[in-house]
Amino acid sequence: MTVSRKALGSLSVSPLSLGGNVFGWTADEAESFAVLDAYVAGGGNFIDTADVYSAWVTGNKGGESETVIGNWLAARGNRADVVIATKVGAHPDLKGLSATTIKKAVDASLTRLRTDYIDLYYTHYDDESVEVAEFLTALDDLVRAGKVREIAASNISAQRLEESLACSEREGLARYVALQPHYNLVSRDTYEGELADVAARHGLAAVPYYALASGFLTGKYRPGTNVDSARSSKAAEYLATDRGPRVLQALDTVAAAHDAEIATVALAWLAARPTVAAPLASARTVTQLPALLAAQDLPLTGAELTLLDEASA
Repeated sequence: MTVSRKALGSLSVSPLSLGGNVFGWTADEAESFAVLDAYVAGGGNFIDTADVYSAWVTGNKGGESETVIGNWLAARGNRADVVIATKVGAHPDLKGLSATTIKKAVDASLTRLRTDYIDLYYTHYDDESVEVAEFLTALDDLVRAGKVREIAASNISAQRLEESLACSEREGLARYVALQPHYNLVSRDTYEGELADVAARHGLAAVPYYALASGFLTGKYRPGTNVDSARSSKAAEYLATDRGPRVLQALDTVAAAHDAEIATVALAWLAARPTVAAPLASARTVTQLPALLAAQDLPLTGAELTLLDEASA
């Protein structure tokens, strides 16, 4: 299947990024391979992970997701056909953004991913104990060495993002081309406003995480329901707000008009937002993927976008 591509610096990515946080956690290697195969067959090429995934699971150390993806890349022989994004700064053994930490972490990620380059390398969390010039110089060294193609930021303030971009410009260093913020129909405040303005002003592409609000925006969490999921307690929190049920009602209306899944509509709304290049969503099983992939080709009308905007305001 052929789908349109979006530009992230020199990279060309599909308009839906597949989250790898479940690989090695709620999806074992066989399930993960099946999801990855189906995602690529559905036109996707943009796979997201992090060196910390999934250190929160008892018995895991971090890097399990990268290992699964690396094994899949080796088994399929398709490294040149996909864009791999991973992150630095949150692994239990390699926290923060010192130059030494970054250089150790990238080599560990490359080993687990079984590749000699990372397409998009995120600073996972800002580390305000480190001057932006230090970590940007370290990232620039990785780009110059061919270990990383492009760099990006996640979980960063508008002020530090602006400072980082100015430093890259001033010193001739590698520059952030993308931003991964927490952003979805029921969580708009953390991105819209100053941070989104910085992204727009500097031409950064946004790849929002929690695009489906821990599964809440799939519509399976309703009053009186009990869903067996590792994320059910977080998703259920949205039902306790006025906004959550209001958004579900608007999604139901738009989904019915398109004979589409609620998750598809939620992702399509996000994809239509200014600066957004590719919402990020994960699938534990192949059966969860079609609703996500369908968002790559679901144009919403102006009236539908307004309905969803107002419900989620």
